[in-house]
Amino acid sequence: MKIFRYKLDFYYQQTLMYLVALLLYAGIRGNFVEDQFTLIYRDPIMYIMAFFFLVSLVVLLLNRIRDRKLMLDGSKIIFHSRNRERVIETSDLEWMHIGRERFVQTAGRFQLVVFKTKSRRRIFRVRIGRYERADELVQEMQRIAEHVPRRKHRTFGMRRRRSV
Repeated sequence: MKIFRYKLDFYYQQTLMYLVALLLYAGIRGNFVEDQFTLIYRDPIMYIMAFFFLVSLVVLLLNRIRDRKLMLDGSKIIFHSRNRERVIETSDLEWMHIGRERFVQTAGRFQLVVFKTKSRRRIFRVRIGRYERADELVQEMQRIAEHVPRRKHRTFGMRRRRSV
């Protein structure tokens, strides 16, 4: 079984960026009086920056606690989080498509894996870039896709009409 953890790099970078901005602003706005550093507490920008830092820290901690993972076995795709685990058998897959998203401009040919199960109306989307070891994840998904039918392309404007 291969386990791919959800990337938290963006959340770490965002939290660190807000902390650095807060410290820089506090350092610039603070006063040195008689060899002491005093901070201006009534500055509304300071409160706004502290709010952004705290929100990003809470989001980082919540995502860390969630502990999302994608587990791939030869016959199963498992979406795992701390509170829930969804198991999808590959025999239950109606179709699978590995490709790129139309409206998202990210590097790489393989950005997205889309599949539909027979028992569910909506499709599943797995964004490859959100998981660690993206190249290995694509290879595993391609290995699973070999045993699943490909997506049927829609022909727009060629819908069947029902007889009344």
